[in-house]
Amino acid sequence: MDLNDLITSKAIVPSLKANSKKQALQELAAKAAAVTGLPERDVFDTLLQRERLGSTGVGNGIAIPHGKLVRLDKLVGLFARLERPIDFDALDDQPVDLVFVLLAPEGAGADHLKALARIARRMRDPGTVAKLRATSDADALYSILTQPVASNAA
Repeated sequence: MDLNDLITSKAIVPSLKANSKKQALQELAAKAAAVTGLPERDVFDTLLQRERLGSTGVGNGIAIPHGKLVRLDKLVGLFARLERPIDFDALDDQPVDLVFVLLAPEGAGADHLKALARIARRMRDPGTVAKLRATSDADALYSILTQPVASNAA
């Protein structure tokens, strides 16, 4: 499963304005509702509920909020580059400026975990992260996220 199986160009927010984690999650829930057709409140409540278990701010200015929704029929990703970094209660206490949201069907099981791992690997790649931070063009962000990662294999 590549990231282009999770995200569409319509699910990119190139310059999200948010002053807090809650506001960022609200804005992303609104975008997710537009992409999925699900109620914005359901998406927001799911993301907020997950954050209460522990922050999805994974460090290095990156957050990967995620959750499962009953009426969703496939894995859906959204990506946002924030205009200004915000406090996200991240593991390293650094503010977050890149957010990749993953929404999964209630019964997704291993597919949900595999998708999270794939997102985390992509967002740990220093070259990818530098490129994402260097542009605010939605098409360029989509291209960076969905291009194959160079392998170190010989």
